[in-house]
Amino acid sequence: MPRKPIQVATIILAGGQGTRLHPLTLHHSKPAVSYGGRYRLIDIPISNSINSDFRQIFVIAQYLSDELQHHITQTYRFDGYNHGSVDFLTPEMNEKGEKEWFAGTADAVRKKLPTILKSSADYFLILCGDQLYNINFQSMVNFAQKEKADLTIASLPVHEKEARRMGLLRIDNDQKILEFHEKPSTEELLHHFELDKPFFSRHQIKPPKERCFLGSMGIYVFHRDTLINLLQNDNREDFGRHIIQSAVEKKKTYAFVYHGYWEDIGTVGSYYDANLILTKSNDGLNTYDEKNPIYARPTYLPGPKIKQTKITHSIICEGSIIEAEEITHCVIGLRSHIKQGSILRETIMMGNHFYMPPIREGKAIAHDFWVGENCLIEKAIIDEHVRIGNNVKLINKDNLSHYDGDGIFIRDGIIIVIAGTVLPDNFVL
Repeated sequence: MPRKPIQVATIILAGGQGTRLHPLTLHHSKPAVSYGGRYRLIDIPISNSINSDFRQIFVIAQYLSDELQHHITQTYRFDGYNHGSVDFLTPEMNEKGEKEWFAGTADAVRKKLPTILKSSADYFLILCGDQLYNINFQSMVNFAQKEKADLTIASLPVHEKEARRMGLLRIDNDQKILEFHEKPSTEELLHHFELDKPFFSRHQIKPPKERCFLGSMGIYVFHRDTLINLLQNDNREDFGRHIIQSAVEKKKTYAFVYHGYWEDIGTVGSYYDANLILTKSNDGLNTYDEKNPIYARPTYLPGPKIKQTKITHSIICEGSIIEAEEITHCVIGLRSHIKQGSILRETIMMGNHFYMPPIREGKAIAHDFWVGENCLIEKAIIDEHVRIGNNVKLINKDNLSHYDGDGIFIRDGIIIVIAGTVLPDNFVL
């Protein structure tokens, strides 16, 4: 009798408030934030799961979830010829009429177990909704099967700066996890988890010049029975701080070692860099692999219209109207309009959902969305549905690292104009 194929379901944790990405998360949940001009952060884990042929997907959300749900329902549609499902799960009322908010990542999965366990999956792949990578998860699940692991944790070598904000693993030569520690802070702990030279030769990784550690990527493959057992017998809230530690102590746990591109979008700085790297090199996320595409909502927009603009190392998305003088190292999102004489450098424009403003109470919104004439914008993030007047200069003239204004902020030295903001003519920051 043929062996039953292993079934895998994916759980994507997409409910965090994303406070470190403020103010971009004032109007968006973190996984709904635009990326690369035409994607949302949530598209990366969903696309990698589909490309791995894991097509039963649960997305667990909480904070500002309406926009995220709308995007998912408009983007991911399966039918009888393309099997699959994306179930969107949010907090619900209990029998007492109380809203059962999620207290953490593990608590979210625990509260949604009755729905998730309707799946017949043998393994559950747990992903975050705000990370960038190109991974075929089949190889990770195959490794988990081969080792008969209760839990497999995706991991990669990281430098000290990243190690202090991640969970660190100590493994043996067979990749069995011996110890796990979340966000070590002392030099003694860091030294204990430092990778030795034989690790790099075993995994065919070029040895780095500075010391390295094996960091958890927050990507887990749980055997079905293990996930149920851990969540039912450990009532604590978080995977990284609580459940993973219990698993390492009590279960058979292994590290799947990965050494490709991976980025956790934790701060405004990391978000900014992860976007602009797409314009400068091939070291970022690969969005040009036709066999493993990053899926996006279909828009049916015309190609960008460009008028006598000098464009260098930039991405210009569909539907854009570009009359600018210069665009250098920029990501210009869908339906962006930049008027004549303007110069944009090292800038991300998230684009717009529509050309014409919507009608509210019988009237259109009082402004269209564009960058006006003769503007100079450098090192900035322009959120959706923003209007910037003529002769505006966004150049951080006082070299500030932090600033809070009316619809405009500075974080990590990067100017951020949040969704819906109108900047008047001749505004300077």
